[in-house]
Amino acid sequence: MIDEIQKRILEEVADLHTVPEGAYNIRANSKMAARNTTANIDIISKDDGSGIDIKIKPGTKNESVHIPVVLSQSGLKEVVYNDFYIGEDADVVIVAGCGIHNCGVQDSEHDGIHRFYVGKNAKVKYVEKHYGEGDGTGKRILNPGTEVYMEENSSMEMEMVQIKGVDSTVRDTKAELAAGARLVVRERLMTHGDQNAVSNYVVELNGEGASADVVSRSVARDTSYQKFDSRIVGNAPCSGHTECDAIIMDKARILAVPQLEANDLDSALIHEAAIGKIAGDQIIKLMTLGLTEAEAEEQIINGFLK
Repeated sequence: MIDEIQKRILEEVADLHTVPEGAYNIRANSKMAARNTTANIDIISKDDGSGIDIKIKPGTKNESVHIPVVLSQSGLKEVVYNDFYIGEDADVVIVAGCGIHNCGVQDSEHDGIHRFYVGKNAKVKYVEKHYGEGDGTGKRILNPGTEVYMEENSSMEMEMVQIKGVDSTVRDTKAELAAGARLVVRERLMTHGDQNAVSNYVVELNGEGASADVVSRSVARDTSYQKFDSRIVGNAPCSGHTECDAIIMDKARILAVPQLEANDLDSALIHEAAIGKIAGDQIIKLMTLGLTEAEAEEQIINGFLK
C-alpha cells in the first residue's frame, strides 16, 4: 500500500497523481508496491531480487513505462539494478525517479543502476527526477548510474532533473553509440545548503554519423558544491557537443570539466562552459515591476532551469 507521504513524493518524481496508464513498477521502502504489464511491455523481477528487467517488444509505439522509487523510512540503503531492453523500431517513454522523505537521524540512500539496450531505429524518451524532503538530520543520498548502448539509427532523449532536497549525489552516465545513433541529454540541477552534486558523463561515438548533445543547466546556492565532468569521445566520423551553463550564488562552488577526445579525422566536437552570478540589471528590471529582490531571484532561477 502507498501512504500519503509516498503519494506526494510520487507526484514530485514522476508527476503521478493517480495510477499511471500502461506498464509500471512502483517501489516503496525496498519492496514492490504495485506493478502492471501490457501486451508489449513486460516487467520481470530479477531472480536475486536486486531489481527488474523491462522488455519492450519490437515495434511498440506510443506506450510508457513508469518505475518510480520512494523511500520514507529513515536508514534504508539499497542498490537496485534495472535493465531495459528496447526492441527495434519501438517508440516509448520511460519515467524513472526517486524521492526520499527522511525525518530520522539515519542516512537514507538509493543507488539505482539503469542499463538501456536500445535496438535499431528505436526511439526512447527517458525522464529521471530526484527529490528529497524531511526535517531529520539523516542525509538523503542518491547515486544513480546509467549505461546506454545504442544500435544503428536509434535515438534517445534523456531528461535528468534534481531540483530540491538531495544532500549528496554522484551521477555516473556512460553511453556507446553505433552508426547513425543520436543521444540528447538535458540535465537540470539545483543545490543548496551544504549539498554536494557530481555529474559524470562519458559518451563514445563509435559509428559513422553518430551524434551527441549533452547540456547541463545548474544553480548552486549557499555553501553547496557542484562538479560537471563531461567527456565526448569521437571514434568515427561523428558530431558531439557538450555544454555547462551554471549560476553561482552566495558562497557556493562549481567546477566544470568539459572534455573532448577526437580519434578520427572527421569527428567534429565542441564544448562550452559558462559560470556566473545573476546579472544585477535583470533583478532591477523585475523589481521595477513590483517584485522583491528575493522574488526576482526566484523567477530568474525558475526560468533558467525550465
